[in-house]
Amino acid sequence: MAAAERVVVVGADAAGMSAAHQALRTAKAAGRRLDVVVLEKTSHTSYSACGIPYWIAGDVDSGASLVARTAEQHRAMGVDLRMDTSAVGLDLDARTVTAFRPDGVEEAIGFDQLVLATGALPRVPAWARTADGLPVPGVATLKTLDDGARWVAAVSGTDRPRRAVVVGGGYIGIETAEAFVRRGLATTLVTRREVMSSLDPDMGALVRKGMTDGGVDVVCSEEVDGLDVHRDGSVAAVRSGGDTFPADVVALGLGVLPATQLAVRAGLPVGAFGGLLPDDRQQVADGVWAAGDCCESRERLGGVRVYVPLGTHANKQGRVAGENLAGGDARFGGVVGTAVTQFSAGGSHVEVGRTGPTTEQATIGGARVVSLVTDSTTISGYMPGAAPIAVKVLARPDGRLVGVQIVGGPGSAKRVDSAAVALWYGASVGDVGGMDLAYAPPFSPVWDPVQIACRRLADRL
Repeated sequence: MAAAERVVVVGADAAGMSAAHQALRTAKAAGRRLDVVVLEKTSHTSYSACGIPYWIAGDVDSGASLVARTAEQHRAMGVDLRMDTSAVGLDLDARTVTAFRPDGVEEAIGFDQLVLATGALPRVPAWARTADGLPVPGVATLKTLDDGARWVAAVSGTDRPRRAVVVGGGYIGIETAEAFVRRGLATTLVTRREVMSSLDPDMGALVRKGMTDGGVDVVCSEEVDGLDVHRDGSVAAVRSGGDTFPADVVALGLGVLPATQLAVRAGLPVGAFGGLLPDDRQQVADGVWAAGDCCESRERLGGVRVYVPLGTHANKQGRVAGENLAGGDARFGGVVGTAVTQFSAGGSHVEVGRTGPTTEQATIGGARVVSLVTDSTTISGYMPGAAPIAVKVLARPDGRLVGVQIVGGPGSAKRVDSAAVALWYGASVGDVGGMDLAYAPPFSPVWDPVQIACRRLADRL
C-alpha cells in the first residue's frame, strides 16, 4: 500500500481546522490516504474570539464555552494536532516546516501539501509598551482566550478597576465598551475617526448616540499618542494631543494585521494589506494553500483585494483549501463585507449591520454613487416593541445596488442579510424593492425597511 500523503497545517483555529477536517473527508470519499499534522503555537484551538467581549460582560460562563471543538475531539477525528508547537521556519524547496516543540526541541516536518492558517496579530502601538517592549500593566488586547481570561479576572475581582478607556471605535471597541459599562466601569472610548468607520460618518454618528445614551463617553477625531503611568509602571491615563483620559485599564481595539512572517521569510508574496494572495481555490503556490485572517480576499463585485478578517470567511476558505488539496475542486466566491454588531448597555440598545463598501470606498477612482437614508420602524409601528431603524442604501446611477448600512433598535442588524444576498447576485435597488419578503406585524412593517429604502432610491433614480 502506498504511503499516506502528508498534509501539514500551520494554525489550529477556524481556517486551519476546517481545512484539516475537510481534507480528511474528501480524501476518504476518494479512497486516498492522508496524514494530517496540525501545528498550533498556543494551548487553545477552535474557539470563538468574537465571543470574548460577551464573556467579559458576563453573558458567557467561561472560556471553555467558546471552544467549538477541543484538541482531544480533533485527535479522535483523525487529526495529529500538536499544541504549544510553533512553526519557526519554512523551506518550500525541501518541503519542510521547522517546528519548535514544547520540550524545546526543533523538528523538521516534511510535507506534501501545506496549509498556512496563521491568523492575525492585534495591532499594539509603541505607546502601549514599556521601554523593554513589554505591555504596560493595565493595557491589553482582546484577541485570545488568555486575553479574555485576564480581562474577566480584572473586571470581576474584588479590587476591580473603576475607569476604563477603550482605544478604537470598530467592532471590538464597541463590544468591549458595552462589556465594561455592564461591569460597572466608567468607560471612555477614543477613536481617530467617527465610531464605526466601516459605516459612512452619518450612520456612525447614530451608533455614537446610542453609545452615549448608554453611558459611554465617546471621543471622536482623536488619536492616542501616549500614556501616563503610576510609580509602579501601571497605566494611569491615556493621552491624545492635549487631552488626558484617566484610566485604570486600557483595552486596545485597533484591529489586526495578517500574521504572515513565516510565509514572507519563505518567499511567498503578500499584498498591500500584508496578507497572502490565494486564488479562488485558496492556493498560493504549488502544493501550498492559505486560508483565514492571514489572507487578503477578492471583493466580489469589483474584484479588488481587500482585507476582511472574519471567522465566517476563515471557515469557508479553510473548507475550500481542504477540499482542493485532497483532490476536489471548490471555489471561494469572494466577500462583500457583510458584518453585524451591537451596543446594549445602560438602557440603550443599538444594532449595526452593513454590507458592501462605504461611500468613500465605492468612489475611489472617480466612480459615482448615489445614496439615501430612510427612517422606519423595525416592526409595524402600532405593535409593542417597535423601534426606530435607519437604512442607508448606496447604488450606481444605473440602479445597481452597491451597499446597505443599517443602524437601529432590536431586530435591525440581521436585516442586512437580505441586502447581502441581493448584492452577492448583482441586484438593482429596484429588484430589492420588489422582492417577496415575509411580513407579519410582530416581525416587520408591510414593507420591510430595507425594501422601503431601496424602493425610494429607485424612485429617485
